[in-house]
Amino acid sequence: MQRSDLESAPAASADWPDQIFDLLKAYNVKQVALVPDAGHSRLIKRCLADNEMRVVTLTTEEEGVAMMAGAWLGGQRSVLLMQSSGVGNCINMLSLATLHRTPMPMLVTMRGDFGEFNPAQVPMGQATQPVLEAMGTLVNRADKPEDISACVEATLKFAYNTYRATATLIGQRVIGAKTFGKD
Repeated sequence: MQRSDLESAPAASADWPDQIFDLLKAYNVKQVALVPDAGHSRLIKRCLADNEMRVVTLTTEEEGVAMMAGAWLGGQRSVLLMQSSGVGNCINMLSLATLHRTPMPMLVTMRGDFGEFNPAQVPMGQATQPVLEAMGTLVNRADKPEDISACVEATLKFAYNTYRATATLIGQRVIGAKTFGKD
């Protein structure tokens, strides 16, 4: 992971990444799969600094689905951090959760919704929730920092209690819309 990937995140005005980290610890998550994402940068830094968590940087998001299955078979809990554009890469692999009754909690930072400037992000951003639901994933959505903790806890609890794929979508109102110098 390159340093610039983590430093380009919008300034977080809330402590929601710390709340997520605390929940990952409370739910005994030992493996964190991710493709570097500025929206998750503070959470990623917290996970990297924790000696009890193994952080695996992926080349593509569907590898994270396979990693979560392997972690579960090996007796460990895991989570996949990704951006909404990566959800499309996971569609076929998400069948593993259904076929093998494997908990697969995903925390997805959204693009292509509130305040998006990049038209290329809009199609997958708008399709993220319907695509996940079509693959049998239970989806929660947080559009305010105060919703994060409850949504992520529901996602983790549901995944580990029912052995299925779950996701929390973290909206751009929470992470901040990227502008890259555009208004």
